[in-house]
Amino acid sequence: MSRGAFFESVSTYFDRAASFSKIEKGLLKQVKTCNSIYRMRFPVRGDDGQVRVVEAFRAEHSYHRLPTKGGIRFSRMVNLNETVALAALMTYKCALVGVPFGGAKGGVRISPASESEGFRERVIRRYTAELIRKNFIGPDIDVPAPDYGTGEREMGLIVDTYKNICMNEQNAYACVTGKPLTMQGIPGRTQATGQGVYFGLKAALEKKELTAQLDLTPGLSGKRVILQGLGKVGFHAVKHLQKDGGAVIVGVSEQEGGIYSSDGIDVEALLRQRQETGSILNFPGAENRDRGAVMEESCDILIPAALENQITAENAPRIQAKIVGEAANGPVDRGGDEILRKRGILVIPDLYLNAGGVTVSYFEWLKNRSGVSFDRMISRHEEMVNREMVNAMETLTGQKLAADRREELILGPDELRLVVSALEETMNRSFGKIYEFWRERDLPDLRTAAFLKAIEKVANSYKDHGIFP
Repeated sequence: MSRGAFFESVSTYFDRAASFSKIEKGLLKQVKTCNSIYRMRFPVRGDDGQVRVVEAFRAEHSYHRLPTKGGIRFSRMVNLNETVALAALMTYKCALVGVPFGGAKGGVRISPASESEGFRERVIRRYTAELIRKNFIGPDIDVPAPDYGTGEREMGLIVDTYKNICMNEQNAYACVTGKPLTMQGIPGRTQATGQGVYFGLKAALEKKELTAQLDLTPGLSGKRVILQGLGKVGFHAVKHLQKDGGAVIVGVSEQEGGIYSSDGIDVEALLRQRQETGSILNFPGAENRDRGAVMEESCDILIPAALENQITAENAPRIQAKIVGEAANGPVDRGGDEILRKRGILVIPDLYLNAGGVTVSYFEWLKNRSGVSFDRMISRHEEMVNREMVNAMETLTGQKLAADRREELILGPDELRLVVSALEETMNRSFGKIYEFWRERDLPDLRTAAFLKAIEKVANSYKDHGIFP
């Protein structure tokens, strides 16, 4: 499946949702259009001493809110259409969950797995310099983040490069999110997207009307889950589903193949095996399966958490899940989406379910702009209030709390707890609004509801800002 098909799928989803709106056509066209695209080629010296030309992209989709926001992807499969489609998704995703950013995305055409650490560093530093040259990065302009093939290390290199070139920038650390904690990152960012998937599925399965429609009992406990893609997002999603939600992970597929066990798979042990051996195959207590076949096994929830276009018109008729939770960007193409909808399979769209990462990135950006951690801003005041409450409680009851419990109540939450709590609240509130919108407007599915709600919010933002002559 070509990456052009992903771009077409996003356009199709937009057009379908827009057909239910009363927004004037010219404004819809503005909401849909990508505002700025930077395609670049730059030389980087390889480890063999030879100069290599690297192709890269940055797309800034919408300026209805600034800065724009979106990850940087390292992959040989990166192309312009994919980058623009991902930037558009970021616009709608941010609007949907109430994060005040426009959408953006970046891509660099290298294979991170086959390149040395030194070469990747030279590439990301040069890419950053190119973005600075064209004013495509900055705390108030465009704020990148990690994506497929990049992580904390690359984000740290970006901020280091940015600080050394833009020496008078007071908020330099806010030029990028997903940084290491030692470089003013925020706890919880690494697992944020996967944990957001868990909170999103939890919110959906608390809707009794919805679970009755799917012939499921409310809640996550006992739900059979299949994961496609044991990367950062997929692992953290199923880890929380298993440990916190009581779900049973019955299948996992990866590039090297798939495994299945009706008794359940310990995903933390599975990840350790893959890190040690490079493979999920031959996991104790599980059967080896073809990776595509695992996705087609019977389950309650299927979570595609890898790349785009994993469920298509070719394999959608064989999907046996009751819910498909899109943890990746665009894992179901337009043909597959149509078939799943007709078969009564609920698709919880990436536009919502994948929004945990950008939500916590927003918290990191706010922290960098303020120059102080969230717990530090409130901890002293809360500690005094909590101490008085605990003292009063002990006086009224005549009983003393255990020392460790007393300290826990007085000191209150640390920054990680605040971040996780705010993420859960965002995912819960957002799903409730999408669900009500879906029912009130009598829309065909959750994806259409999510796109339409996002489109209307972006369009209203343009109107509210009075930017039209």
